[in-house]
Amino acid sequence: MTLPFDGAISAFFKKDAPQELRDAILRADKDDILSHSYPYSEELKRKAYEKEMKALQIELVKMQTWARETGARVACVFEGRDAAGKGGTIKRFRENLNPRGARVVALPKPSDTEATQWYFQRYIDHLPAGGEIVFFDRSWYNRGVVEKVFDFCTDAQREHFFVQTPEFEKMLVDEGIHLFKFWLNVGRAEQLRRFLAREEDMLKQWKLSWIDVEGLNRWDAYSEAIKETLARTHTKDAPWTIIRSDDKRRARLETIRHLLGALDYTRKDAKAIGRSDPKLCGGPDLWDA
Repeated sequence: MTLPFDGAISAFFKKDAPQELRDAILRADKDDILSHSYPYSEELKRKAYEKEMKALQIELVKMQTWARETGARVACVFEGRDAAGKGGTIKRFRENLNPRGARVVALPKPSDTEATQWYFQRYIDHLPAGGEIVFFDRSWYNRGVVEKVFDFCTDAQREHFFVQTPEFEKMLVDEGIHLFKFWLNVGRAEQLRRFLAREEDMLKQWKLSWIDVEGLNRWDAYSEAIKETLARTHTKDAPWTIIRSDDKRRARLETIRHLLGALDYTRKDAKAIGRSDPKLCGGPDLWDA
């Protein structure tokens, strides 16, 4: 089997990855959590996960019905390191929703024309209309992190972004949009383990990109960019919710639970939603580089 990028991820694991990462991956069982700072040693058991997820799915359907009937607008921004589980979490949000009112926005690299526009302009057309729920699989925060790490923007452009972002998001909230910003945080060993699995799985190789490969050697640069971005864009109007995602199952449940808990929709069942785990879901102080 031909590996993407000539097996660059496997080569990094064998030659360049810190020894502690290699050791953690090699000695771990499938269900083991690799991060020492994660509050649980094993992933949530499937039976418990499916039971909780089923209850949350029913609540999501209720929430969408409420949004459609009231004209509520919900925008969910998903950010995080590569392989943090953004796409999988969005998939679980949408799997039982009417796709006509719950769509994903995953924009490609800006076109030559878009590159000359106001930075936020290309995102505006994708904001939710009445009754819609929109999931941004990455967003305007590319400028805060990826563009900084790979020198795709100047320092002046990034500073301008930080100045404008709080006001831009305040405008969305003042307009009545329910804005949620999720940062999915994954540890370095777990990220590499997921990359290795994608490299070997022909059905998932499409998820890998040149940015993923190059980013393996830029963990610290990412960390600095993330830390600054969270600090400068966590506001009263548009706060960040950090989800520790070394366990994908717990991360999906916590993200859905947080959104449902924050919305006052018709026939809401607080018992079915349950309580958020403060060790896994919280503010920027929960973020772990």
